[in-house]
Amino acid sequence: MFEVEPVEKQQPRGGPAAVDKRFRAFDPHQALLLPPSLDDWLPEGHLARFVADLVDDVLDLGPILAGYTEKRGFPPHDPRLMVRLLIYGYTTGVRPSRAIERKCADDVAFRFLAVGQAPDFRSVSRFRRRHLDALADLFTRSLHLAQKLGMDKMGRVALDGTKLQASASRHKAMSYGRLVDKEERVEAEIAELESMAAALLADAESSDAAEDRLFGIDGKETDLPAELDRREKRLARMQAARAQIEAEAADKARAHAEEKERRRQERGGGADDEPAVTEAGHKAAAKARPKPKAQANFTDPDSRIMKNGAGAYSQAYNAQAVVGEAHQVITTANVTTNASDALNYTTMLDQCAANTGIHPRQALVDAGYCSETNLEAAKERQLTCGIDTFMANGRLAHDEQVPPAPRGRIPKNATLKERMARKLRTKPGRNAYSRRKAIVEPVFGQIMTCENGRRLMLRGEDGARGEWRLLAACHNLLKIFRHTATTGLAAATG
Repeated sequence: MFEVEPVEKQQPRGGPAAVDKRFRAFDPHQALLLPPSLDDWLPEGHLARFVADLVDDVLDLGPILAGYTEKRGFPPHDPRLMVRLLIYGYTTGVRPSRAIERKCADDVAFRFLAVGQAPDFRSVSRFRRRHLDALADLFTRSLHLAQKLGMDKMGRVALDGTKLQASASRHKAMSYGRLVDKEERVEAEIAELESMAAALLADAESSDAAEDRLFGIDGKETDLPAELDRREKRLARMQAARAQIEAEAADKARAHAEEKERRRQERGGGADDEPAVTEAGHKAAAKARPKPKAQANFTDPDSRIMKNGAGAYSQAYNAQAVVGEAHQVITTANVTTNASDALNYTTMLDQCAANTGIHPRQALVDAGYCSETNLEAAKERQLTCGIDTFMANGRLAHDEQVPPAPRGRIPKNATLKERMARKLRTKPGRNAYSRRKAIVEPVFGQIMTCENGRRLMLRGEDGARGEWRLLAACHNLLKIFRHTATTGLAAATG
C-alpha cells in the first residue's frame, strides 16, 4: 500500500524543476455532485444564445410542424432542435450534415443548442431537404426583423451576382455533339450484349462452355445482365441530357423569333398580332438545332458551365442579391441558370420592393446588367417609382461617345447608353457608383468565407435557390446579432 497526497499537494511528473511549484487542484476523475446547467456552458451574448432565442421565441415553425401528420413510428427529433442546428451551422460555416453531427459531440455551442442530443447526419440531411421551402422563408423573416430594428431603410441598394459552384463536377458534363456520337456507340453495345444473351439462352445444352468462354472459368452468369442494365441506364441518362439540350435550344429560338416578330410589328405601326408572334415562335422552335458544344450535366442537369470572377469555368449557378447600404442587409436573393446578369435587373428590383414594401431611392448595378432593355426599364422606373439607377456601361460602341461637357445640355439625339455614361461621369454619379463595391462585394465575401457558401450542397435549381436564400437569411441574422444581440431581438419582437 502507498499513500496518495492530497489533491492540492499533487505535482505533475516532469522532473525536479516542478517539484517545488504548487498548482491549482485538477482531478479528471472528479464526480459532479449536481448536474451541470446549460446556462453555464456559454458566456452571455454568445451567438448560440441568440439562435436559441430566435428559434424558440421569434420564428414561426408552423409550416414545418404541419408536415408531421403521421402518428406512427419512432418519434423524430424536435423541429426546434433541427432548426437551431441548421441556422447556427450555416452562420458559422458548418454546413455538411456529417460535420453538424460531429459538432454536436465536440463543440460546446452545438451541444448547448441540441441540449446534449446528437442527431445523426441522415436525420439532418433529410430534415433540410424536406423542409427546404420553410427554411428558405427564414430569409423574409430575417429581412422584416432588420426593418423593425431600423437596419434597412431602402435608401441606396446595390445589385450584383456571383457564381456558386454546383454539387456536380464539370467533368460529368457532355456536349451535344459528343452525346449523339456516344448514343450510337452505347446502342450498338446494348444490341451486341442482347444478342449475346439471346444466344446463350437459345443454346441451353452448351451454356456452360459458352459462359466459360464469355466470362472465364471463374466468371458469374449475372455479369452479363448487370452489364446490360448498366449500359441501358447510361443510355437513358444520355437520352435525357440530349432531350434537355434540344428543348433549351428550341425555347431560345422561340423566344428570339417572337421578340423579332414583335419588333417588326412595332416598326410597321400596325396592331399587335399575337397569333403571328406565336406562329413565328413555333416555326423557329421546329427548325432549332443545338450547337455542338452545348452541354448538359449528368449529376445536376439544371446547373450550367459558367465563368466565375477568377476567369475559371465551373459547373455553377448564378446567384443574385440586392444589398442595402446601411448595414449590408440582403433584401432580395435568387438563383438562375443563366450566366448573364442582364436578365435579372427588373425581376430583382421588383422582388426587392415586394419584400420590403418600398422602392429604393438609388440602385447601383455593374456593366453586366447593361442592355438596351434594362436602360429603358431604368428610365421608366425613375419616372414611375423614383428609382435613380446608376448602371455601368462597359465599353461603348465605335459610333457611341460620351458628350464632352458633363455640365452642358445633353444632346437630343443621345442614346440611352450615352446618357447613362454621361450620368456616371458627373460628380454625383461618380460618388454614388463608387459605393457599389463597398456595399455588395463584402457580402459575397462574407458568405463565401465565413459561411463556407462557395459551393452548394443541394442539387437542382429549386434546391440551389432554397439553399442560397437560407445562406442569405443566416447572413442577415448574423448582421442583426452583431447590431443588437439578444436584447435587441427581444425589443424588436416585443
